[in-house]
Amino acid sequence: MKFNNRVKVTGMKAVDVEMEGQRYDSTKVFLEIPLDDSKGTAKGFATAEYSFGKHDEFDKYKHLPFPFEAEAEMEMVTSGKVSKVVLHAIKPVAQVK
Repeated sequence: MKFNNRVKVTGMKAVDVEMEGQRYDSTKVFLEIPLDDSKGTAKGFATAEYSFGKHDEFDKYKHLPFPFEAEAEMEMVTSGKVSKVVLHAIKPVAQVK
């Protein structure tokens, strides 16, 4: 199930290394996510990490001031037992004040 969502991008991190013969090439995106306050025991926001392609994705956004708001293309997928949200694309729309 694909959907678009306006998000706050709080950070990004690129990794491109080889360790013990294994190559690690990725970009992680950190998005601000509201805490579940339905039980009255949490309030505010946390940051969630999403995989976002290879290390060169970082180069497209590193010039921007962080945090920034973006339109995100996301998809909810499941293995049949576990559901997760996958981040497919982000398009910056505004700097956060």
